[in-house]
Amino acid sequence: MYSNHLKIFSGSSNPKLAEKISKELNQPLGKVKLSRFKSGEHYCCYEESIRNCDVFIVQTFSHPINEHFVELLVMMDAAKRASARTINLVIPYYGYSRQERKAAPREPISAKMLADVLTTAGADRVITLDLHAPAIQGFFNIPVDHLTALDLISDYMRSKNIENPVVVSPDVGRAAVSENLANILNAPFAMMIKKRPEHNKAVITHVIGDVEGKTPIIIEDLIDTGTTIVNVVEGLKERGANDVFICATHPVFSGPAIERLDHPNIREVVITDSIALPDGHSNRFHVLSVAPLLSNAIRIITAGGSISSLFKNGGV
Repeated sequence: MYSNHLKIFSGSSNPKLAEKISKELNQPLGKVKLSRFKSGEHYCCYEESIRNCDVFIVQTFSHPINEHFVELLVMMDAAKRASARTINLVIPYYGYSRQERKAAPREPISAKMLADVLTTAGADRVITLDLHAPAIQGFFNIPVDHLTALDLISDYMRSKNIENPVVVSPDVGRAAVSENLANILNAPFAMMIKKRPEHNKAVITHVIGDVEGKTPIIIEDLIDTGTTIVNVVEGLKERGANDVFICATHPVFSGPAIERLDHPNIREVVITDSIALPDGHSNRFHVLSVAPLLSNAIRIITAGGSISSLFKNGGV
């Protein structure tokens, strides 16, 4: 769908994904110069005219998240001052999403703060994927197209023809998505109860449902350090389960997460390219591309139509 008024640009966080999106749309990736001053300050200059154009900026909030966030703000300001007609942000992974409420006195709601900053900086629309908390959509006063990789993941898992599967929700917060996946795969559903003594740590206390002799499939929105996932896997093994399949949309993978997930009781880790995976990982990791999903969303936004038509199993 080539259009002179559609311009796709990539920040520095995931240029491979931006290239895939532009190819899906038969649209050349826009030329933009991104660099740093000696002081570390970001610099941006669009190397082609974007006057009266619908600009889509692809920038995921991966490591280092604060650098990528500021770079996005600079790109937005440059686009606004270059008379772009609309500024549309393609943010596959929306960072700070786990800080969507106050869990203790005197804490920030950082997810709301990011939404305020992006809107004030000039964003007209946000396209994102599997928010940690769907209510974050309400933090914006502009349109938010909240996509999901559930169809992508469920199609792949169905193709594996897993014998005696059970879909396991790692906590109460993922119960609805896990139950959806269980229904799609026509598999039983189980849920784990855990407590968090501190950030990025969890202790499994109970398992609701039968997992003995079954092959668990765990679905998460993101994997950060991998500690919680490994605890869940080991907890399932202690209760007689087979080796586990792990599914997640966002491979945040902080610290030694990749090495931690290369675990003998994990059969496969199924993730998407919402965040670029470093080279040299083991073949235990299988990457599904969200480029077709994001490009179809852009096509609908620019040409008209319903975003819900992208989902076989319902939207988020």
